[in-house]
Amino acid sequence: MPRPKVASSDPQILLEQGAAILYPLLSAHGFVFEPVSVGSGSGGRFAAGRFVRSNRRLDLGYRYSLGPVSYSVGLVSLEHSDYVRAVSGGRGSYPGFPSEPLEGFRHLLADLERYGRTFLNGSEAAFALLAGGEAVSHSSAAADS
Repeated sequence: MPRPKVASSDPQILLEQGAAILYPLLSAHGFVFEPVSVGSGSGGRFAAGRFVRSNRRLDLGYRYSLGPVSYSVGLVSLEHSDYVRAVSGGRGSYPGFPSEPLEGFRHLLADLERYGRTFLNGSEAAFALLAGGEAVSHSSAAADS
C-alpha cells in the first residue's frame, strides 16, 4: 500500500506528524510528547521536540528530515547510533535513506521496537553501562524491567 503524500514542508508540522508515528509505542511506555523549539538558522527552518517520562527523554530534531536523535536517562545521554551500537553491536534502520520526509520516523520506530528495551524499560544503571561502552544484552535488559 503506498504511503500518503506529505503536503507540508513546515518542520514543525512534520515533526508533529513524525511524533504521531512514534506515539503508540512510546505512550504505551508512559512517554508524552513535548514540542521544544521552532526557529530558523543558517541551515533553514527547524523544529525540536522530545518524548519524556520521568527522568527519561528521547530528543528529536527536524530540519529537512529527522535529524539528531538522542536518548537520556538521568544525567546520561547517548546519540541514537551510539545507543544502537552499544545494544546490538551493529547498525539500526535509522537514519537509513529516507525517500520522503516521514520515513526517518518509521526507521526510528523500527529501531525502538527492536533495540529500545533498555531505554524504555531498563534500569538507569543498565543505561549508564551502555554509555560506558559496555553492551547490555536484551536478556539482561529484560531482567532490569
